[in-house]
Amino acid sequence: MKALLKDFSLSAVVAGFIATVISYAGPLVIIFQAAKAGNMPHDVLSSWVWTISIGSGVLGILLSLRYKVPIIIAWSAPGSALLVTMLPDITLNEAVGAYIVTSVVVLLVGLSGAFDRIINRLPSAIAAGMLAGILFRFGTGLFVSIKEQPWLVLAMFCAYLIFKRAMPRYAVLAVLVVGVTITIASGELRSEALVIGLATPVWINPDFSWQVILNIAFPLIMVALTGQFIPGMAVLRNAGYSTPASPLISSSALGSLLLAPFGCHGLNLAAITAAICTGREAHENPAKRYVAGVSGGVFYLVLGVFGATLVSIFTAFPAALIAALAGLALLAAIGGALSAAMAVPDDREAALITFLVTASGMSFLGLSAAFWGLIFGISAHLLLRLHPAWATAAKGQQTVR
Repeated sequence: MKALLKDFSLSAVVAGFIATVISYAGPLVIIFQAAKAGNMPHDVLSSWVWTISIGSGVLGILLSLRYKVPIIIAWSAPGSALLVTMLPDITLNEAVGAYIVTSVVVLLVGLSGAFDRIINRLPSAIAAGMLAGILFRFGTGLFVSIKEQPWLVLAMFCAYLIFKRAMPRYAVLAVLVVGVTITIASGELRSEALVIGLATPVWINPDFSWQVILNIAFPLIMVALTGQFIPGMAVLRNAGYSTPASPLISSSALGSLLLAPFGCHGLNLAAITAAICTGREAHENPAKRYVAGVSGGVFYLVLGVFGATLVSIFTAFPAALIAALAGLALLAAIGGALSAAMAVPDDREAALITFLVTASGMSFLGLSAAFWGLIFGISAHLLLRLHPAWATAAKGQQTVR
């Protein structure tokens, strides 16, 4: 605790807060859609929000303190999207059974250490290209939101540039303050939507159906490993942290397993929000950025307890404010990822392919763009560098000509 207080900084706390806000801003809406599709009772939805929030908070705090690295744990947003189409055709008990199977399989992968071997063999340029592709839509979303709320977004953008020049550590905090102030002053805050309410856990008996397990558990496993943990580890590696992947995967899977009977569909290493906490805006000293992970976990716990209040807050603020805040908070992360992707001349083309496929948002065979970005990028990497002797011979022929 003394070390935490000594390393405490306002910029790190703000980074953790914004990471938490961004975590809820879009993915929580997907969970509401899934709950509506499955005709889920309000108390069960409240339990679902409680489990993913409390699980993310506890794991984020413990892992950040253990490894002294800003580790952000969150729920699987692609997994939530998958459930939108699946829940109408299955019972909630069958879904919980599939969640348990998913957590057990991911836990075994983490304990085996196989993931560490995979991530260590992944070329850094391709991992950075995938990360840049994932974050790309948040950067463009900043400028798309100008159409909805031009004065609000432009004011936030100007505040970012001014503070980036004068006090870069507090640039994102300034953006948040300006955005909230303008929203309240202009009367855009829908105060009537604000309510106070607590979330409580509800036990759901699991029901194991092999058809449901194949339809839900297998896609959730693929999404967790390829769409969440690989990008999450890419964020940490890109920021210079060498934290092993296996303990992070195992801890997340164990937390998911314990919380599955209460509606938790899966916890995993965050990528997008983690990029906010691993950058220089959180702290100039990388060794003190873990405070952002701890503070993010604390905000998860608070917001998770007040589940109904949390929902009303995001309803009250305009969507343009959230979009602009996310885009500006991630600008440095996008730039760093693009720079790392293009830094290795021999891998530049493969990294570019990875970036383009991931940024396209395409989905094929039920697998995300991040997964296919890796597949295309690694394939290009192998084909372009498989036989370097051929490349040397080809260059020699060009020289002779």
